[in-house]
Amino acid sequence: MSLNKILLVVILLLGYSCKQNNSTASTQVNPKSKSILLEKFAYTKSDTTIISVHRGGKGLKNYPENCLETIKYIKDSINAIFEIDIAQTKDSILVLMHDNSLDRTTTGTGKLTNYTYKELQGYNLVDDFGNITNYKIPTLTSVLEFAKTHNIVLTLDKKRSVDYSAIVKLIDQLQAQDQVVLITYDIKQATQAYQLAPNLLLSVSARNSNELDWLLNSKIPTQNMLAFTGTRLSSDSLYQAIHKIGVKTILGTLGNLDKQAQAKSDTLYKYWKSKGIDVIATDRPFEVAKALQN
Repeated sequence: MSLNKILLVVILLLGYSCKQNNSTASTQVNPKSKSILLEKFAYTKSDTTIISVHRGGKGLKNYPENCLETIKYIKDSINAIFEIDIAQTKDSILVLMHDNSLDRTTTGTGKLTNYTYKELQGYNLVDDFGNITNYKIPTLTSVLEFAKTHNIVLTLDKKRSVDYSAIVKLIDQLQAQDQVVLITYDIKQATQAYQLAPNLLLSVSARNSNELDWLLNSKIPTQNMLAFTGTRLSSDSLYQAIHKIGVKTILGTLGNLDKQAQAKSDTLYKYWKSKGIDVIATDRPFEVAKALQN
């Protein structure tokens, strides 16, 4: 074979190799950046107690639950994170809504999933006292964008009409990983959420030692965990065990415990804090903030 032919073969081989390398590089996906919340929400003894506002704010006259304007209103008064409920419309738009039906919280009727987002804009949100407001059902996109602008943390509670994959896709599109915690209720959901979004912080159920053991024996790193311990006070040993692995605890005072504090004394919130509670999820955020300051 002549020298010219040899050189031609070498050039062709090099060109093919570069083409293969470029093709491989083009199919590689950059790893998702880890949420800063994995570090920010790690347990340390000196941290202040965090208030988590249930449904974005409840029981407020002229301010409905799962409403962007309600989140803005509360944010202007106290430091808090906001738990919100995520549903999906007929045309696959993610919106804030707790109930399957529109009847309780809007001027509409029937199942939310029967409506497109445009159709839902014909209705107004209603507060817990039946007052009709000028506010509309917000999209998750608008709330995430607000959270990014104002450095607010949202805990996302998905409804049955929604898959975690749809929520994670939107979070990735908006690069909102530093603003969100995904709520899960059992080890199956926690595992699924972690597989979809290993870069995000997860609220995981750890209401007793058995649930904690299941989590510790899963493939979910403890740095991805925020431990929801239920809506009743658990044993000191459970909180101590959770803190030992560097994880913060959440107590849901919403419901009975909030009512107990309202009837007896708001100083109960300080007592629950002293028992080892790092996050108080409540329907009474203003009262909790005042109690913790005193």
